[in-house]
Amino acid sequence: MNFTQSFRLAIKSLVTSKMRALLTMLGIIIGVAAVIIITSLGNGMQNYMNRQFEQLGANLIQVQIFGRGGGSSRSVEPEDMYALVEKYPQYLSGVTPYVSAPAKVRHGSDEFKRTSIYGVGESFFNSKGQTMNGETLAQGRFVKYIDVERYQNVCVIGSYLNREAFGNNGLGQTLSIGGAPFTVVGVLEESGDSAEGSADDKVYLPYTSALRLSNMADASFYLFTSTSRETASAAKGIVENRLFQTFQSSDYYMVMTSAEMMDAMDSMLNTLMMILTLIAAISLLVGGIGIMNIMLVSVTERTREIGIRKSLGAKGKDIRSQFVIEAGTTSAIGGSIGIVLGIIMANVLTNVIAVVLGTGNDGFVAVPTLDGIAVAFGVSVAIGVLFGYLPANKAARLNPIDALRYD
Repeated sequence: MNFTQSFRLAIKSLVTSKMRALLTMLGIIIGVAAVIIITSLGNGMQNYMNRQFEQLGANLIQVQIFGRGGGSSRSVEPEDMYALVEKYPQYLSGVTPYVSAPAKVRHGSDEFKRTSIYGVGESFFNSKGQTMNGETLAQGRFVKYIDVERYQNVCVIGSYLNREAFGNNGLGQTLSIGGAPFTVVGVLEESGDSAEGSADDKVYLPYTSALRLSNMADASFYLFTSTSRETASAAKGIVENRLFQTFQSSDYYMVMTSAEMMDAMDSMLNTLMMILTLIAAISLLVGGIGIMNIMLVSVTERTREIGIRKSLGAKGKDIRSQFVIEAGTTSAIGGSIGIVLGIIMANVLTNVIAVVLGTGNDGFVAVPTLDGIAVAFGVSVAIGVLFGYLPANKAARLNPIDALRYD
């Protein structure tokens, strides 16, 4: 019996017992779908994070200060960071404190609970007309040096607040932040889907005003920019040396470039996706055991058929190949269904996550890859063949006379 005949018999057997075949495939379907979904989400998140870091630029350096060292005199103030930029202009092109202020935003009787408030300096908006986060202005101006020095209550708002609070006419209007009135001097271009809590739902203040709202003495987070991608590593070293001089230990601060952040995120995502994929692969293993159990039942039910075929001249290898092909066909069909289901679910989750993240159609996209699909399908077929071999071998070793006597 050749492969084509065995394949036809396998299809006939599956069609004859549709419900049994579906239940047999269920573990494979779930396992393959889970692998496709997880790998698609992982690729989508990796692409999304890479795009976010690319917007920040390869010359961005983030500095986080965790503590003040062993004595109260060990501290770093914004003036120290500005002095560092002035001292090394060939490596550092700008710096700004970056302060998150947990204050309430109101306009009239409306409260905007999910609006993010950040305090920044004038260097946060560069000469290219963009913020360090890659945002651009639609109207007005950004925070200036004089605003920072005089603790002026001015702010730059995102497109969500501009629309919801001021009907797209926010420039020059007043917004209440932490109970204090702030004048809107600038409006950002829409960068997401302009939804509540999205990247467009934010406010930028002078960092001195943000520190006052937060009851903080000094900033603990800074953003530096190097003069180019090539000088980023040297610029990082300069900042680290300055901080080490103050704290005498690297335990009190962290300095990281955009490239390092991107590599770290990729490594974390790859590790996470590997673990989740292995967990999903357990479903494939369970599916293989299910196939083996059903095939053992099938061998028992078809014992007389096997005896007849052997009495007519069929060899053990013919019987074995028939059942192995049947198991492989079952898992292949289950794998195909799982792939289709996984791709559909990945597209559904793309829309769900885009709504949750507020990124719109240009944000997060779950990306099924051909490599991932091929591996999932190949593993599903391999598991079917592997777990189908034991029942097939049992069938091949049946004694024709005993098989014909079986009732």
